[in-house]
Amino acid sequence: MVATVVGGTVLWFVLFLVQLPFYGWFDDHGHLWWVWTCLAGGGLGLIGIWYVRRRDAALERGRVLPPQDPAPPVV
Repeated sequence: MVATVVGGTVLWFVLFLVQLPFYGWFDDHGHLWWVWTCLAGGGLGLIGIWYVRRRDAALERGRVLPPQDPAPPVV
């Protein structure tokens, strides 16, 4: 899961960097939002990497810790 999110994030940043030399062309043709969409995708991907790594760590902690006994019923 982490590899997929990292790969997608890298792809968004690469697309952003590839489009930068053509910034003027995108601006002239009204497609400037393409450049900023790629940057936003890369930024959101960084949040996704953080989220997925924390999720995987939490799942791993759940597997390592033994299950706890439920609290005894109150009489």
